[in-house]
Amino acid sequence: MLIDGYDEDPLVAGEELLSHPGFWAAYLMWMCETEEDEPAAEWFGADGADADDAYRALTADGSRPVFRIPFGGRHTAVVMSRNSPDDSGTEYFVTHPDWQPGRHGYLATVDGHQAGPGLSWQELHHIAATPDRTAPGLHDRHARLLLLLPALGDEDTPPDAAGAVAEALAGVGAPAGEAPRVAALLLDHPLWEAAHWSLPGRSPLGGGEQPFGGILRCDGPYSPRAGVQLAQGITPEQAEQLARALGTWPL
Repeated sequence: MLIDGYDEDPLVAGEELLSHPGFWAAYLMWMCETEEDEPAAEWFGADGADADDAYRALTADGSRPVFRIPFGGRHTAVVMSRNSPDDSGTEYFVTHPDWQPGRHGYLATVDGHQAGPGLSWQELHHIAATPDRTAPGLHDRHARLLLLLPALGDEDTPPDAAGAVAEALAGVGAPAGEAPRVAALLLDHPLWEAAHWSLPGRSPLGGGEQPFGGILRCDGPYSPRAGVQLAQGITPEQAEQLARALGTWPL
């Protein structure tokens, strides 16, 4: 079982797909399209044939490749491709083995009715940099950052974010001369408007059903994290562990 709650789904571990020379072009190239430029696989260090082969493997009908990104406190960020003629898209969420069965923290969905953003830059950067090497999945910080990048939407993304994304691109094989331009395009993708992230300002010490104030909320109207706590239904202790793993509490 790769993911609790998806026992009946045809899930397969997708991490081996990253070894394909065209994977990153297949996974990210669509985010670089602008009115002026048509993206090319060569921007990611691949050729068109490799990118086409990787795309076919990533989107094969009936399969659901799962990319696991284990981080602090035994949490795992998951990127799952839904490959079905009637229900295709990509899901981004967080799991933990101690949460109630089927309980997940939903981040974003990329499909015909996308929902997001699902991560602030602070969270994305922290998850990428804090792998749990005792758990199965991807531990390379460059691959981790790039896999979760489509879920990002943050109007307060710092100036050094472009450099970090460019470094990640070069780390997975993109030409050094192309990486800065591609990084800028990826950070300016048009999936959703850049949102503001903030702490609700409540403490788990209040008890009851008050939401834990250490986990960021998003003001994006289409975000699964707009006005609600990530991973609803978890205990205050579990929420505190999640906030620490996301690098948002204590500040």
